[in-house]
Order: sequence, then structure tokens, then C-alpha cells
Amino acid sequence: MLEWLLLPYAEDVAIFNLLNYITFRTGGALMTALVIAIFGGAPFIRWLKKKQREGQPIRDDGPERHVIEKAGTPTMGGFLILVGIIVGTLLWGDLTNQYLWVVLFVTVGFGGIGFIDDYRKVTQRSTAGLSGWIKLALQFAIGGIAVWWMTNLLGEAPDVPDGFATSVALPFFKDVLIPLGPFFLLFGMFVIAGSSNAVNLTDGLDGLAIVPVMIAAASFGFIAYIVGNAIFADYLQLNFTPGTGELAVFCGALLGASLGFLWYNAPPAMVFMGDTGSLSLGGALGTIAIAVKHEIVLAIIGGLFVLEMVSVMVQVTSFKLFGKRVFKMAPIHHHFEKMGWQEPTIVVRFWIIAVILALIGLSTLKLR
Repeated sequence: MLEWLLLPYAEDVAIFNLLNYITFRTGGALMTALVIAIFGGAPFIRWLKKKQREGQPIRDDGPERHVIEKAGTPTMGGFLILVGIIVGTLLWGDLTNQYLWVVLFVTVGFGGIGFIDDYRKVTQRSTAGLSGWIKLALQFAIGGIAVWWMTNLLGEAPDVPDGFATSVALPFFKDVLIPLGPFFLLFGMFVIAGSSNAVNLTDGLDGLAIVPVMIAAASFGFIAYIVGNAIFADYLQLNFTPGTGELAVFCGALLGASLGFLWYNAPPAMVFMGDTGSLSLGGALGTIAIAVKHEIVLAIIGGLFVLEMVSVMVQVTSFKLFGKRVFKMAPIHHHFEKMGWQEPTIVVRFWIIAVILALIGLSTLKLR
């Protein structure tokens, strides 16, 4: 918005020329979202406590210490993150760029699903929330619209090879593309919904999910900036995806809002992001990965989320088929809690894993 409002006056006020640079606007979006989250957090949490006198319902089958310590903590803190992202992106982004609107569409849509789920949990005093099948159906519907939208955008872009929009690029290989054709729509829906639910499963300890989300956002902000620039993409032998560089601004807003939220979510958490935050943030990351054609790299950078989801799938499959549990409790962070690990130990070690995986994922940009 600022670019649209102020750039026409750049000849008279030289400093407005800075709005031509994505890097400057990314920094502006980050700081705007950070300020909103930091200064809006305290009054928002006070309001949540008045509305949620008993806090978020906690699973009673978890570690006893976990159940006791988390009781009474309000949820829906993800709404604060969403406000920071939306304001930061709209203020500093190029509003003519459709990729921004696609990612905002998914973020807000998935946030709405999470809000309904959180609201049902709080009002009904139950951990069940919205039906899993209904959530998946809504996620796939929103994800399907987003994938169709992005496929058309890339397919109509100049200097893009035929079939590239519906193909999957392999990391570590320069020219290898797997053409999926019409099946790419289904693949993209799985990526977005899977990313959303994987982040949701990871959000079980104070600060556990939000820092890996920040790491992934920073990584994909960098990737978006690179692949959206023809010169940088050609130098690194990456597939150029016109228009996606603007997603760096969104990633900056996401990073800033998440950083501000962490101020209140750091152990011991004053507020939980809830499904309002986790579903929307995961969906946003999946959508960005599809836009920049780095879907498989998302599985590397977001490997911690994948690990959490796989642990649940293994646990459920093993119990249903053999009547035995592989882990003491799933997702896997609760397994380590049951083993006696302290919560800060689990959280920090998982953060370290997230950093290592992000570095491996980013290395694919050069190792080709």
C-alpha cells in the first residue's frame, strides 16, 4: 500500500525510492508486524483471560506435569499473529501482486478454520473441537483454490517453460522436473493441508512450534527473493518463478509477528497460539513452497514438522494393526516428556534440529 501511495512522489522525496526495493519493504513488514504483536499482545491476552476463564482444555492423558502447568492458559493467540501478518503485508507489499493475495487467502482461510475449532474447544470445554473430516475438507477446498490460482499465474507468466507450472522440481538437480499434469492440483492440496496439520501437531509445548515456523519463514523468504529474481535464479541455476519475490514481504511480516508472539509464548507461556495460529501458519508455508516451486525443500526445511506428523501416523498405524504403541505418547515431543525430559530441554533441542534442517534445505540452492 505504501508503495502505491508514496512512490509517485519519489522524484520529489528521494527517500521514497526505497520502496522500490523488496528487501527494504520486507524489513518494514517485519518491524510493523513485530510492533503490533509486542504492543498488542498484553491487552489482547488480558481480554482472552476474561473471555476464557478456564483457559484451553488440556489432554488429560498427557504427562501429569504438563497437564498441571498448562491448565488455565488462554488460547487463540494466533489471532494476534494473523493481525500482524495482514497489516504488515498490506502496508508494505505490492498489492498488485497476486501471489500475495493467494497466500493471504490461505492464511486467513485456515485461520478461520482454526478459530472455529478453538472456539468450540473453549465453549464446549473439550479437546475435540471441529470434526477432523470437516477440517480436512475445508483445508482441501481452500488449498485447491489456491493451487489452481497459482498454477494459472505461473502458466501465464512470460519466459516460463511449458508444463513447469504443474511440475515438481527435485532439489540437488539442476534441470530435473517431475511433470504431474492435472494431478498437480491434488499434490498441491496435500502439501498445503499436510504442512498446516504438521505445524498444528508440533504446537504442543511452549515455543516449540513458533520458532521452527520462524526459521522456515526466514528460509522461504530468502528462497522467494532469489527465485523471483531472474539474475539470481540464473546464477544459482534455479527455476525462475516471476512475481514470487514479493512473497519475501509476506515472510517478513510472518517472521515479525511470530517473533512478537514468542515474547508471550516463551516458557512459561502466557498464551497459546491454538489452531487459529498453527493451521494458518502451516498453510501459509505450504502455499509459499508451491508458489516458489520448492515443495520438496519444504519437507527438508520443515523436517521437524514432518517428524511430528510421522510419529503420529506410526503410532496410530501400529496400535490399530498390532495393538502396540511405538512411542510412549505421540506426537513425539510428548514421548520425550514421558521419558522424563524437561520441557525447555525438548524445546531447545528441537529448535536446534530445525536450524540444522533449514541449513540443509538452503544448501540445495547451490548444490546442483
